[in-house]
Amino acid sequence: MKNRRKRGGLSGGDVVVSWRRFFRFVSLFVFSFVLFSALFIFLGKIRPVVRSSVNAVLRGSVPAVKVVTIHEAVEFPDQTLIFLKYPPYSRLFTKEDLFCVFSDVNDSSKLFKELPYAVETGDYGRHIVRCSAVPRGNTVSLAVSRWTVDNSNLQVGLTHRWDWLVYDAVIDDDNSTVVFVKGLNLRPGKVADVSRYECVYGWDFTKPKLLLRAQVISAAQEIVRCKTPLSLTVLDGPRKAQSQPVKVSVRIKGSGMLPSVAHPIKRPGRVKDTKTFETCVCTMTRNAANVLREWVMYHAGIGVQRWFIYDNNSDDDIVSEIKNLENRGYNISRHFWPWIKTQEAGFANCVIRAKSDCDWVAFIDVDEFFYIPSGQTLTDVIRNHTTTPSSSGEIGEIRTPCHSFGPSGLSDPPRGGVTAAYTCRMALPERHKSIIRPESLNATLINVVHHFHLKEGFAFADVDKGMMVINHYKYQVWDIFKEKFKRRVATYVADWQNEENVGSKDRAPGLGTRPVEPSDWAERFCEVRDIGLRDWVLDNFRDRKTQRLVWEREARRVEDEVIVQMGSWADKRVGRKRKKQLKAQ
Repeated sequence: MKNRRKRGGLSGGDVVVSWRRFFRFVSLFVFSFVLFSALFIFLGKIRPVVRSSVNAVLRGSVPAVKVVTIHEAVEFPDQTLIFLKYPPYSRLFTKEDLFCVFSDVNDSSKLFKELPYAVETGDYGRHIVRCSAVPRGNTVSLAVSRWTVDNSNLQVGLTHRWDWLVYDAVIDDDNSTVVFVKGLNLRPGKVADVSRYECVYGWDFTKPKLLLRAQVISAAQEIVRCKTPLSLTVLDGPRKAQSQPVKVSVRIKGSGMLPSVAHPIKRPGRVKDTKTFETCVCTMTRNAANVLREWVMYHAGIGVQRWFIYDNNSDDDIVSEIKNLENRGYNISRHFWPWIKTQEAGFANCVIRAKSDCDWVAFIDVDEFFYIPSGQTLTDVIRNHTTTPSSSGEIGEIRTPCHSFGPSGLSDPPRGGVTAAYTCRMALPERHKSIIRPESLNATLINVVHHFHLKEGFAFADVDKGMMVINHYKYQVWDIFKEKFKRRVATYVADWQNEENVGSKDRAPGLGTRPVEPSDWAERFCEVRDIGLRDWVLDNFRDRKTQRLVWEREARRVEDEVIVQMGSWADKRVGRKRKKQLKAQ
């Protein structure tokens, strides 16, 4: 017989409660409480906890392993990079988790917040938040929208200037450290006196007794090569999980040490006898999502096997575009490179990155396309120019002339890409671009974008323009071209808005320093009609069924199909209306 209990209800009736039902309810409640408590404790261990003050961590009142902190920041003219330090095994913040908060230095109640441009992952897995530039008279902090225990922000502490900074470092295959530096102001293409400098390694540059000093092997442009200390404490990295990796900086003797955000990265593997790829391409670009597909697919068609994309602060959809190309089977990788006016240094960095996997690396922009009229592959051309050593030595660099194309009468960006649209160019070639063998480069890694300095015993070969040229779609329709006025990526090339070297070939002839469209822009830079690459592209990259180029986006195809259908529907409607008119007559 079941045990029952009677109790008067509010309405005067009896409520019968089953002990079995009551026991089930209590058991479910206890189980739920235990489950959610366990989840809360577990997730609390792996999620970062933001405390009200970074100083609390420094005082020791909060366990450091549970706190996300701002390690340091770098201020640029148009953005601020904020480097986050996470506890071990914590989940990383996304762009949607954070706000950049700007507050008045004199009145903290005056503030505004905005989403960051992006949250990037750099070498060593460092997370870098890209906020907009800090307005004058303001400070910046980060507000975290999730996983916080209060409403306080992460405060930015140590902040560096972008133009006085050791910003990157790589340990080369000879175990030397290649350090990339802003602020030395060395002359382009010249080797500096190394006795003026020394390299410094450590975790805390405020403690001189704990630093290791090393000899400088070479110094040129923005690159200092150092003799890496043999100490295992440096090469093996920090011993504590919550510590930062070792940093490297450069000391100017008699002037002091530059601030640094650079952790020396050991690139995997030594140079192999047989490498994975024969022909690779490296570029530095910004906001190239709309043109990257054509550039990659075209060059894959002529033999390029690997692409290194150094992304110089893009704010378009380039990340997903590169992911899409990866999913299609292209060996392409993106490398976040926020440092402005550093194209030469970025190319040197790419040489070291590509050295273990690539026989040859071409350095071209995303608006430049190799054109080989004979239909040979790029690898064929390289082999033809390197199988027989020249009298000057073994070939380590191949230089290709460039033809600069103009708007070709267009006023709107071409939908099918640049190669099939721009067909009018300047008569004479302008400069050249290089394909290099990484092992042939001088230890200084000096380059002036167009070519590199080679080791003794190596020479360069010039390619005849009848064999191969680069079609440089330099002067495109105005809406595309005007973006060049924002900033030039090369270190020693003046930005177009500066009143400096106005007559240089690096500028648009007759344009001046202001981004104002000339009335005859569409017809400029048109001296020779050149349809060679256009015809080759249409013959080799056009889908026979759809008559569209393989890199045209599906959305555009759907859009055109809708337009065609609407046109057909409109024609039928007009036809029916015309028939009614004829019958009425």
